[in-house]
Parts: sequence; C-alpha cells; structure tokens
Amino acid sequence: MSNSLPPPSLDQVLDLILDAVCVVDRDGRFLYVSAASRQVFGYAPEEMVGRMVWDLVHPEDQELTRAQAERVMSGISSSQIENRYIRKDGSVADIMWSARWSERDQVRIGVARDVTRRKQAERAQAALLEISRSVHRSGDLSALLDEIRGIIVELVPCDNFQVVLDHANPDSPAGSATPLNRAPEGVPSRHRLEPFVVQVMRTQRPLLLDRQSILAQGTKDADSLPHSWLGIPLVDDQGIMGVLTVERLLPQSAFSERERTLLQFVSEQVASAIRHRTMLLRLEHLAQYDALTGLPNRALLNDRLIQSLESAQRHDQLVALLFVDMDDFKQINDTLGHAAGDRLLQLAAQRLTACVRRADTVARLGGDEFVVVIEGLNSTAPLEGLMIKIREEFARPFELAGQIVGASLSVGLALYPRDGISPEALLQHADRGMYAAKADTRRNEGGSR
Repeated sequence: MSNSLPPPSLDQVLDLILDAVCVVDRDGRFLYVSAASRQVFGYAPEEMVGRMVWDLVHPEDQELTRAQAERVMSGISSSQIENRYIRKDGSVADIMWSARWSERDQVRIGVARDVTRRKQAERAQAALLEISRSVHRSGDLSALLDEIRGIIVELVPCDNFQVVLDHANPDSPAGSATPLNRAPEGVPSRHRLEPFVVQVMRTQRPLLLDRQSILAQGTKDADSLPHSWLGIPLVDDQGIMGVLTVERLLPQSAFSERERTLLQFVSEQVASAIRHRTMLLRLEHLAQYDALTGLPNRALLNDRLIQSLESAQRHDQLVALLFVDMDDFKQINDTLGHAAGDRLLQLAAQRLTACVRRADTVARLGGDEFVVVIEGLNSTAPLEGLMIKIREEFARPFELAGQIVGASLSVGLALYPRDGISPEALLQHADRGMYAAKADTRRNEGGSR
C-alpha cells in the first residue's frame, strides 16, 4: 500500500501564499486572484475577478501604473514596482509588485505584496523631519501651521485640518486666539465639534468618532457633520497645549486605527514645533518691542525709519519724525510711585498710537521719551492737525493710583529731507526741537523745575 498522497492543486498552493497572485489580461481585467487578496486589497477573489485594474488603482497612480503595465507587456519583467490601490473599506494600500508578461497566454502575471506599514513608517519618519525643518522655515505661527497642514495631509489624507490651542492655559502658545484653522481651499472650518475637542484636551487621549457616534452624543445638523473625525492631543514636556483634529467627509473613507497611531506618533513633534516657533517669536518680540508698552523699541524704530526713508526717496515723498517727551513724568513717578509711572507710560503709548495711522510708527526710546514716524506725506499740511490731535489727547487727565493727574508733552519735529536724510540726523534735529519746546514751556510758566 502506498503512503504517497496526491500532490496539492496549484490553487491550493497559491492560496497559502501571503502575497496576492493576480492574472490580468491585456486590457487590465482580473482573470484570477488568489485568496490573499482579502488581506492585500480587502476584496474576496470573486469580487475582483472580472473587474478592471484601473477601478482599484489610486487615481494619482493611474498614469504611472499604465506605463508600468505597457513596459511589462513589452516583455520586460519587473520587480519592486510600487503603486497604491484603494481597498474595499476606502483605505489606501501601498503595493509592491513583481510582474511578467506571458506572450503565449496573453496575460500579465503579478505578485502583489502589501507594504503599507513600511511605507507609512517611512512617511512618518519623513514627516517628523519636515515638521522639524518647518520651524526654521516658517515666519509666524500661522505660516508654521500651514506647513504642518501640508505635511499631515500628505501623511494622513483628510478634508479638514485644525489646530485648537488651549486658551485657558497661560502657558499656551496661542496667547488668546483659538482655534487656528488650516483647511484645504473650499473646505469650511467646523467649530460645532468643540465638546469633543474639550474631551480630548481634558483626557489627553486620542478620540476617533464616526458620524453615528457624533449624532449619538446629541450633535445636530447631521448633513454637515464629517463621516469621520479624529482628535489627537498635542502634548509636550510642559503639558497639554491643544488638540490637532482631522476630518473626512465621505462615508467610505473613515480613519483607521493605523492612521490614528500615525498621527499620534507625529503629534509630539507637532507640539514641539509649535512650542519652539512660539518661543522664537517671543524672543524676536522681546528683541524688537518694549516690554512695558508693547511699542517698537529703538532697534525696530531704526529699521522702520530706514525703510520709510528709502520709500520716501523712491516716491519723492516726505517723512515726519516727532520726538515726544513727557514734561511731568519724574514728578509723578516720585510722588505716586513707580507703578503709577509705569501705568502713565502705558496710557501715553495708547494715546499716541490712537493719534496716528496704522501704517505709522510709535516707538519708545526709553524712560518717558517716544518717537512718532509719519511716512508717505506729500505735504506738511497733515502735521498741523496731528499736533492738535496729540495735544488734545494729552490735555485730558490721567487716572493713576486712584488720583486724577495731568501730564503735558514737549514735542520736537524733524522733516525728511529738509532736516536730514539719515535716521541719526533726523533724531538729533527732533531731539533739539523737543528741548527747545520744553525750554519755551518753562519760560512761559515763569520758572524752572
């Protein structure tokens, strides 16, 4: 009696292979698919047989795939061909192929390996590097979020992207502005899902919801809800700073647990990038702005004055520079205290700023000295009205330390190009004018301080 068994059929052998074996005709129609198609493509073999390859290939990879197919059918066997397919559940699969053409049977024979995990890991590592680099490329926080949006959408495709920063946290880099939205053009930002954002911020855990889950928690307006919503906490070594949210609008494109893991993987780098960019912006602000009044300091004033003079030279215009000094500051500082003196400087800064246009500059040089730069003048006519407006503003008393006090100004004027063509020359001329005005005030008062 023989102990030998009949050899297994070819189908039985192929169905044991973890990679999907596919046979496709010249037109691109599946003729045979092995059982591994369920794991690789998400379809049973009988669901794929008879369908066209092009129905499943990712739209962005159609042209590349057709070119690869033509190359194989020309007799050039290929290995490690890579493209993307849309699985039955709407997710994207990265596929690596080995393929050859059978001239006798007029079919392409291919072996498809799912390399999605490897490709996602590579993209995640590339995303981490790009997010890190974006900190140094971007200007303000909005520009950084624009760059991060592009990186995230490449990693995990979505229809809406939003970063909501914790305005209740005094250490939040948002300061006071939330949310910060970065959505593809034409996609509306959504604020109605705030309870879920708050939940992610409170628990510091990711939250993945479908439309039914959102509706079950009492959210209305079902037609405008996303079909899939994912919130990821932004946490660094200083704690929670906000939430990154992404949405998908189509029912067949729900976020997967794998994508949640990917976003969670890069979220720490996103948080670090936001924190780092915010820190750099604060340092830049401290280097250019007065800490007490928030006005530009001497360094920024010099830069803006140079730009104003260059623009005036190109357009044959005038620039006015006012050197402003508070007459009664020392007395107020001595009698009411330094806190009252600081408050007076802040109020003076606000009143000066209210007198000029947004394009003009009000700067604090130090102490009780301010400089106002009025650019884009075609004549000196507006200056008279400006001087009247400034004097009227400072004729109103100030409330300091519970007392009503007055504080007058002495102002010196310099005009480009009449009184100088450099920042230094204009400042010196206006400074001398201010001291002359102060001396006149003292003479008019009949005494000196």
